[in-house]
Amino acid sequence: MIWLIGNKGMLGSDLEQGLKEKDIPYTASDVEVDITDIDNLRKFALKKEITWIVNCSAYTAVDKAEDEQALAFKINADGVLNIAKIASEKNAKLIHISTDYIFDGEKEGEYFEIDEPNPMGIYGMSKLKGEKNIIQTIQKYFIIRIAWLFGKNGNNFAFTMLNLFKERDELRVVSDQWGTPTFTKDLVDLLLKIIDDNSDNYGIYHFTNIGRTNWYNFAYEIYKTAKKYKLIEKDIVISPINTEDFPTKAKRPKNSLLSKEKTINTFGIKIQSWEEAVDDFILNLSATYKRASK
Repeated sequence: MIWLIGNKGMLGSDLEQGLKEKDIPYTASDVEVDITDIDNLRKFALKKEITWIVNCSAYTAVDKAEDEQALAFKINADGVLNIAKIASEKNAKLIHISTDYIFDGEKEGEYFEIDEPNPMGIYGMSKLKGEKNIIQTIQKYFIIRIAWLFGKNGNNFAFTMLNLFKERDELRVVSDQWGTPTFTKDLVDLLLKIIDDNSDNYGIYHFTNIGRTNWYNFAYEIYKTAKKYKLIEKDIVISPINTEDFPTKAKRPKNSLLSKEKTINTFGIKIQSWEEAVDDFILNLSATYKRASK
């Protein structure tokens, strides 16, 4: 049985749907089972034959983390340690979702799994500590680092842009931070394959869609595709700006490009481009809206 932790979030909700579609036995929990309370976790896991734990829970408020350091570490480090301990006690395999924010973004080109982490902010530091807690606690783990996550559920950049397109005629978007978006649907396909294969290729992996872009181009692609599928009718001017023109409390990596070579070779998967992922996302959203309006 799979234990999906964080089933109400952006990724967890899509993964739960995938588990249902594949008829894979699972149990799920969210905030009602506090990962920072190991006794709470043990109580939930008691008498359950858990073979895999997939942790989709996290503290993800990047800017707020600068003011809520204790809470970020409590969830992303201490909570993850508790989950790793439970995995060890149940002799279960663990899949944990991590982030590009464990890197400082100063490297030219792609980041590989063996590159030295150097987080710039509290969020990245807390996620890196969570990774280390897993590695020091169990051997049967898959740490999947992702970037720029978007999907049909929860708050994310794609939905923020779609909402802003409805409200405004002009937008300014940062164009000097580079990386690749991660579509939840494609990430779910990878997670389900790892589980389906009952893989024992443990370790750290990187996953995003294929290609390289910046936030400005990502926004423009969302706009262009939304117009194509008639989610947006009006013309909008989108202008590129530099990071210093849009200050944030937490510093963002200028380069979040993650190499997928190890992931592709190990699991034998094909990953669609980020542009195809945006098209997939908008097309499905359009179909959902049309069904709802009938």
